[in-house]
Amino acid sequence: MAKFPFEISASDGAARTGVLKTPRGDIRTPAFMPVGTAGTVKGLYMDQVREAGSDIILGNTYHLMLRPGAERVKKLGGLHKFGGWSGPILTDSGGFQVWSLSKLRKMSEEGVEFQSHLDGSKHMLSPERSIEIQADLLGADISMQLDECTEYPSPYDAAAKSMELSLRWGKRSLAAFGERENQTLFAIVQGSTFEDLRRMSAQASVREDTAGGYGGFAIGGLAVGEGHDAMCETLDVTVPHLPKDRPRYLMGVGKPIDLVEAVARGVDMFDCVIPTRSGRHGQVWTDKGPYNIKKAQYAEDETPLDISIDCPASRDFSKAYVHHLIRSGELLGAMVLSWHNIAYFQDLMGRMRLAISAGEFDNFLSDFRSEWNG
Repeated sequence: MAKFPFEISASDGAARTGVLKTPRGDIRTPAFMPVGTAGTVKGLYMDQVREAGSDIILGNTYHLMLRPGAERVKKLGGLHKFGGWSGPILTDSGGFQVWSLSKLRKMSEEGVEFQSHLDGSKHMLSPERSIEIQADLLGADISMQLDECTEYPSPYDAAAKSMELSLRWGKRSLAAFGERENQTLFAIVQGSTFEDLRRMSAQASVREDTAGGYGGFAIGGLAVGEGHDAMCETLDVTVPHLPKDRPRYLMGVGKPIDLVEAVARGVDMFDCVIPTRSGRHGQVWTDKGPYNIKKAQYAEDETPLDISIDCPASRDFSKAYVHHLIRSGELLGAMVLSWHNIAYFQDLMGRMRLAISAGEFDNFLSDFRSEWNG
């Protein structure tokens, strides 16, 4: 199985910066992956996503298998061609969306049978089918094993059962993935907020890596209601059990403070819908937290959204104009804010990479914590 070369160029405490080298291009880490749910990062052209500093985007298995259909995407040349993105794409397995969106789902050892939120049609997503969709039909550079996202809060026994099911599905995902030259597969560590379950899940996944070969390790089942402090505590007891020579990916996270604290604990990759989803609702992200452009105080504010960010959306539109756009329900308002927010998140990643390389990440972390008011 292909394990893309992962070169760590500098470390500062647990934080590290480097490059994950893929056939479609390098991914600078720490890396933030904008979410392209249905083959598009909502509100942006792909060249805007790229110019904002994104090296990789995320595609969504659940949504794409339902519409337009994974087989149709394959027929039209795969997700890269279909969506107009030439760089690396990571696809999620579909498990989280089944957990969060489906009207009806039935879990079994075989997989999960669910009812589409679009038209009520029934589907079966097994580890093997998830890999077929991601790697064979969509053509993802990085695929994810199928896992069960554990409910939160969850009793210990239920969390243990869920974690063990994800481990078994991981083995089947690995077998279905097989040997591929230009694609790789990531494992997913589960276990809710229970230290021993997270340790067991991580160690079992690492053993499978020795036997067959995962290209990276993801930490799933967070950002589901546990809160920032519990997330950090879970990372503290999970990351030390993951290999140092593989990328570590925290799934579905999150706010800037979450990203900074996770990097401080050795995480390399992130994805989240926050930049675009909150942009559509008038939120502008900064180091201090988000501000709401809809507030009356911005109605005559001629200053740019954020002059410190090297992005047209951030520097070329006044707060007053974007306030007007959002209050008027104009599509351009959501587009400008989504563009700025993606650029801000990528700027944050870049500043962390520089701070780690300079051996100044502790100062960066301390300054960010003191500034944050989100």
